[in-house]
Amino acid sequence: MPMSQQTPVPSDPKRRWLNLTLAGIAGQVGCLTLVIVLGAVLGGLWLDAQFHTRPLITLILVIASIPISLVLMFLVVRGATAKIKANLQAPKE
Repeated sequence: MPMSQQTPVPSDPKRRWLNLTLAGIAGQVGCLTLVIVLGAVLGGLWLDAQFHTRPLITLILVIASIPISLVLMFLVVRGATAKIKANLQAPKE
């Protein structure tokens, strides 16, 4: 059947809400990771310029930003998952 003749699938509001929420969580996690890594790089470059230790502090901060980013990512996803579960289990009015 050609694409132009397919009937549209009825939209389920709950499914749409869930998809938008998951997209929002992915965006939050991506932005959070970007901010942490950029902060580590810029802070490391500034500190290296102050102490004349060119790559050392930047490398240390970037490596340290990896577990920090993972922990914060886990906390954001866990909190969002709890909210999603609460909304899905809430009785309809």
